[in-house]
Amino acid sequence: MSTITLNNNQQISGATGGRGIGTTEPLVILIHGAGMDRTVWALQTRWLAHHGAPALAVDLPGHGASGEPERTSIADYADWVADVVAAMDRPVHLVGHSMGTFIALEATQRCDLASITLIGTAQSMPVHPALVEAAEANDPLAAQLMSGWAFAPQTRTGPHPSPGSSMVGTTQAMIAQSKPGVLHRDLTMCASYDTAVSTAEKVHAPTTLLLGAVDKMTPLRAAQPLIAAMPHATVEVVPDVGHMVQIEAPSIARSVIAAAVKRAHD
Repeated sequence: MSTITLNNNQQISGATGGRGIGTTEPLVILIHGAGMDRTVWALQTRWLAHHGAPALAVDLPGHGASGEPERTSIADYADWVADVVAAMDRPVHLVGHSMGTFIALEATQRCDLASITLIGTAQSMPVHPALVEAAEANDPLAAQLMSGWAFAPQTRTGPHPSPGSSMVGTTQAMIAQSKPGVLHRDLTMCASYDTAVSTAEKVHAPTTLLLGAVDKMTPLRAAQPLIAAMPHATVEVVPDVGHMVQIEAPSIARSVIAAAVKRAHD
């Protein structure tokens, strides 16, 4: 984890894959989902950093090691991301996962972006009442439910790309460590956000969608209206993978991100 000081003297918490973000090269900024943090991108940042795409996986305000207060809406988070992009003063590629895809979509209306990549997205993200109730009570059950639903059956019991680790267990621990109230507010924001399609229709940046074929949290059918709204987007569907594509299929995720960066600059 690093504390990054931006050109406007703002400090943010993030991970860079050990290479740093440089000063002039195009930068990939990775935005995590509800109740999560920068560590969800651990299998992408280092690879990207050493394959021609400096990367910064950020902790959103109120998440992970961030010292900033949590925001109260998708739009507020998009404002924050747009401020970070502006402070970089160079081409930025945004990559969002789950809630992060809504933030990335909104950010396209606030700043110029070299590209966006949306992982595990849909036109809407309704939340199961049991998960909402558990999150509101800060019950550990919320992390158990999320991590249980987020992975495909094939990957729940399969080998982790990082030997000795558990995909489900690591994700559950990450969510469980979120600050009290954060997960509930994130889920509420996701459930109430209803302008994904209309915002997608106004996106001009090159766009890639990376989707899990057996995603239970943002099913493929729920992504179809977004795909229709962005007819020129590149769409990649990964077989036998659920909602946590960047963990379940990390090599595919980082290759797709790198390809999106390359296409934008060709």
